[in-house]
Amino acid sequence: MTGPAFRGGGMRAMSQDPRQARSRDFTGSALRLIRRLIPQRWPTAAVIALSIVGIALGVIGPRILGHATDLLFNGVIGRQLPAGITKDQAVAAARARGDTTFADLLSGTDVVPGRGVDFTAVGRTLLLALALYVVAALLIWAQARLLNVIVQRTITALRADVEDKIHRLPLSYFDSRQRGELLSRVTNDVDNIQTSVSMTISQLLTSVLTVLAVLAMMLSISPLLALITVVTVPLSLWVTRAIARRSQRMFIAQWTNTGRLNAHIEETYSGFTVVKTFGHRAAAQEKFREFNADVYHASFGAQFFSGLVSPATTFIGNLSYVAVAVVGGYQVATGQITLGSIQAFIQYVRQFNQPLTQVAGMYNTLQSGVASAERVFDFLDEPEEAPDAPIAVAGNGGRVEFQNVSFSYRPGTPVIEDLSLIAEPGSTVAIVGPTGAGKTTLVNLLMRFYDVDAGRILLDGTDIRDVSRESLRSRIGMVLQDTWLFGGTIAENIAYGKPGAGEDEVVEAARAAYVDRFVHTLPNGYQTRVSDDGGNISAGEKQLITIARAFLARPQLLILDEATSSVDTRTELLIQHAMTKLRRDRTSFIIAHRLSTIRDADSILVMEAGRIVETGSHAELLARRGAYYAMTQV
Repeated sequence: MTGPAFRGGGMRAMSQDPRQARSRDFTGSALRLIRRLIPQRWPTAAVIALSIVGIALGVIGPRILGHATDLLFNGVIGRQLPAGITKDQAVAAARARGDTTFADLLSGTDVVPGRGVDFTAVGRTLLLALALYVVAALLIWAQARLLNVIVQRTITALRADVEDKIHRLPLSYFDSRQRGELLSRVTNDVDNIQTSVSMTISQLLTSVLTVLAVLAMMLSISPLLALITVVTVPLSLWVTRAIARRSQRMFIAQWTNTGRLNAHIEETYSGFTVVKTFGHRAAAQEKFREFNADVYHASFGAQFFSGLVSPATTFIGNLSYVAVAVVGGYQVATGQITLGSIQAFIQYVRQFNQPLTQVAGMYNTLQSGVASAERVFDFLDEPEEAPDAPIAVAGNGGRVEFQNVSFSYRPGTPVIEDLSLIAEPGSTVAIVGPTGAGKTTLVNLLMRFYDVDAGRILLDGTDIRDVSRESLRSRIGMVLQDTWLFGGTIAENIAYGKPGAGEDEVVEAARAAYVDRFVHTLPNGYQTRVSDDGGNISAGEKQLITIARAFLARPQLLILDEATSSVDTRTELLIQHAMTKLRRDRTSFIIAHRLSTIRDADSILVMEAGRIVETGSHAELLARRGAYYAMTQV
């Protein structure tokens, strides 16, 4: 097959107003995104293990530093007490002189009267804390590196699934959607998922484990202070949820509006010459400004509201911090807890609130990523083409038969009605008729770009629905009115018709299609690169290259859809001779408006409103003086 699938009679779908867009299942989409990590379960398990060990070591650090503070504090206090007495005696003496506060403080320490600071013990403690922090940092670094590998593999697999899905979707899906909007889903949205996952999953994992580990350490120090710290968490969650409800809708609208904007840009620049020629530049710019403003307002609102989460949770966390400082200071003064323990606890409060603030701060990124994931998953969930029969087309005759075929793109609006025709092997069938008569639709059905609603299409006696699409299409060559070239050399574009073709075969096909005549005038001959839209060569030259592509493919069936519409009269005559050779021993279908190009067809079908109203040779139809004759008189 030469060239991409083409559309005939497709419809534009009415899209939902993006300003009214809502996430249908935020939690479900997030969980589905997480489930895509399952193929990386062993590296994921390693990441979790590294995180647990690294965070555990890091959380122990404040407790060890608190012990160092106690050693310093006990040494300072001990030097002020007379040597040779016990701590209990020192406490009793303080109470006897009425210094109850100092007595309570002294009772909660491990002070030894007369002994100063044990700097050796303090040094060992600090070195132990330093060693733990270094090991924890190395483990967290290894976890981050491994997690990055997991994320990249997961997104690579997601891109592969999206690419595979594109090839499994029916042509009707692409007919009903703007190309730019689809491209936005498979590029911008996937990229946004990668960015969001990379930024959030590591912090989420680290934050959850940190909160659990810190909570355990706080409970071991003081259950009362731990309760004071935890009591503000529900308030933080409530504030986060209230803000998230508003921003979540805006993130959905942001990416939906981005898709609309990309669709407009793609359409405008694809047809830029037409836009300029017909003076629609101002209208195109106005539409761009409208769509761009929609993106701006949705993005601004989403970022503004989601940005409120972090300062709100920070404020609530500071309330617990103040409460812990007040109550903890009182407990130190009354001997219920040591100074080092309250120092460690205050560090733990910071460590406890920091992950919550980080999670709240990145919630906008998470929402944006899940919004894009929902759009990508919607694409992956689209109904696919009916499964292929795993058998190839039998026979090599090329006999095509339409038996009472009916088809409609939209229910209740028939395009083809009860159509029957037979194309014998090696014959040339021309299809003519007014625009909208169903000519291109007939070819779409033969290619199985769409399946018939009723009736059958037989190739060599086999219903084409009973064989694989690949087997069917590999036997059909197409030359379209809308030429298609990809970014590559002229030789590569011709060789597209037969993968693995040699240089001699490419040159032979080019000569047969008269491509060779203009290629030698180009600076690099067959190695001249063309842009993806063929903009650096003329329309007629593009047409010739696609015809050469069909020559190289040497298909059993040939479809020519206005194949000479873009060439001059002299070239058209040359191509007619080449087409005569190409059609030899092949069943050919020619869709044409220029009746001069189909005079030598074996059979000419005249279509009107999805029905064949006349059939016969050129001479026979002229003699009848019917619809075909009327067309020749225009």
